[in-house]
Amino acid sequence: MARAILSLKLPIPARVPILYVILGVLVAISVVPMYFYSAKVESINRDRLKTNEMLLQNTVTRSLADDLSQHEASLRMMLANLSSAIQISSAGDIEGDGVETAELRALLENFVSSSDDIAYATLLNTQAKGISAGRIAPDAFVRRELERGFAAAREGRAYNGQALVVGSGKSARTVVLVSSPVMAGREFLGMIGAEVDLQFLIRRLQEVSRTGLTPYVVDAQGRLVAAYRPDYATGQDMKNLEIVRNFVDEGSKAQLAATKEFTMQDGKERVEMLGTYSPVTALDWAVVVQKPRLEAYRGVFEMQHTARLLALLAVLASMMVSIYAARRITNPLEVLTESSRAIARGDFSKRVELKSRTEIGELAETFNVMSEELQQFVEDLKRAAEENRALFIGSIQMLSGAVDEKDPYTRGHSDRVTRYSLQIAREMQLDDEFLEILRISAQLHDVGKIGIEDHILKKPGALTPEEFEIMKTHTTKGANILRPVKQLKEMLPGIELHHEALDGRGYPYGLQGEQIPLLARVIAVADTFDALTTNRPYQRAYEPKEALRIIHNLAGKRLDPQAVGALTAMFDRGEIRVRRIVRTQASDPSTAAVTPPAAEPPAPSKVAAASAAAAATAPASVDPVVETTRS
Repeated sequence: MARAILSLKLPIPARVPILYVILGVLVAISVVPMYFYSAKVESINRDRLKTNEMLLQNTVTRSLADDLSQHEASLRMMLANLSSAIQISSAGDIEGDGVETAELRALLENFVSSSDDIAYATLLNTQAKGISAGRIAPDAFVRRELERGFAAAREGRAYNGQALVVGSGKSARTVVLVSSPVMAGREFLGMIGAEVDLQFLIRRLQEVSRTGLTPYVVDAQGRLVAAYRPDYATGQDMKNLEIVRNFVDEGSKAQLAATKEFTMQDGKERVEMLGTYSPVTALDWAVVVQKPRLEAYRGVFEMQHTARLLALLAVLASMMVSIYAARRITNPLEVLTESSRAIARGDFSKRVELKSRTEIGELAETFNVMSEELQQFVEDLKRAAEENRALFIGSIQMLSGAVDEKDPYTRGHSDRVTRYSLQIAREMQLDDEFLEILRISAQLHDVGKIGIEDHILKKPGALTPEEFEIMKTHTTKGANILRPVKQLKEMLPGIELHHEALDGRGYPYGLQGEQIPLLARVIAVADTFDALTTNRPYQRAYEPKEALRIIHNLAGKRLDPQAVGALTAMFDRGEIRVRRIVRTQASDPSTAAVTPPAAEPPAPSKVAAASAAAAATAPASVDPVVETTRS
């Protein structure tokens, strides 16, 4: 019986089958290393894909926040320009019925029509009496915001209001009040308020929503400002979302974009989300985008599935197939990573050239769409900056034109001085940054004359000593008018000091030599040349060559020799041409042909005599005060 039992035992093989050895070796040298390799690559690329998704959200919100800041800065600049124009047009008096003049109404209407984003604007004086223009009628909520803006203006503060909805149905518009005080020095004159239509922001949010993100904008209290869908209500409390609460809790400390994972309640379900907010510090707003984590990390999940499938194929096929398959996975991901790095360096033109029907191909297409949209966002910002610059230059030209229009005999003077100044600076090989500052400073060099009384400014004969002293104040008046505009800080020396002389006999401060900035010295030469070569009611213009001879005699005494040399060199090459004016009556500007204006009348009688002698005998030296006092 025992032998029978022993006979039933299975035989123990003496050798291990080669099949098991090969299988074991393949598993040992192929599957196991590939398993760890695939696991490591999967982990690295999972983190990279998550980083890319966060980078996408961060870039989108930052782009929208920058766009909002740019719009706010542009509007503030427009309000500052309008404030300056109002003060100039009204001579700083908008009290009582002075605020309802036709000129101020025209300025306000032009301001509203200058931008599609401005739905309504109003100008109020210290008694809260004023004028308005726009395409919406203010309701009780808008009026309450205007009252808050006026209260802030009385304290000398700018004000950004709450987002409100005006109108109903298809005509409903989301607007927000932006207001600034009108100040003359420290004196409060009134308030300018503008209701800004946020339709431009809603359009941008709709564009972002096409990428699968849910974008919206909230204020510092967590109330909704704007969203891409109409079923979101303006003013709705969004603090039930953790990402919004984080922004509200940070308060004024929220300066940088932040990306968070959080959960939100969607009906009876809790959905895991990935969201990012970027603060708009100028408005105390935040741009928020969010996306379900399942969708945000879809590429990660698909990559994991593909990696595991390829690992299984490697077990069944061979080590070489596994390596080949792994490389087929990792190479496209490396391309995506390199493209991500290119975008991080600022090269938004980078595209992924990858033809694949797998999820990686879909990821590459999504990446290319993201790159195109980022590139478009950057181009939009650049275009907005160019438009703002054109608006700024146009405002400067409008202001200088208003000055020139005060005196028909100096019409076009600022444009010619600007042209001559730029030609001189280019001949002196000064850099482009200096040329841009010079362009604006020369255009506005006589803006202070808007504060000189007409009976002095337009006087056809010699000025009395008292009138001459008043006329000399136009340099400091111009600088004081423009000093509140911080963007014009670098231009002020050319406006305030272009009548200074190298020998210290100029005004307003009697500076000497290198104490006078190069900006003012260049403008002084251009100003003198235009004053000498244009007609005025009290003096005929010099011939250009005679004017240059007089300027040469002033070089080193009153005028900068290098700038004079540059002017002479260009004239000798025929690059500067002076058009002549023929006047039938020197005292009547309406009978004059359209040509450049002429030299300014000087102050007392001995100065007038010197001017007459200069015109009659072309002397070797002429006091520049004689020729340029009112130029």
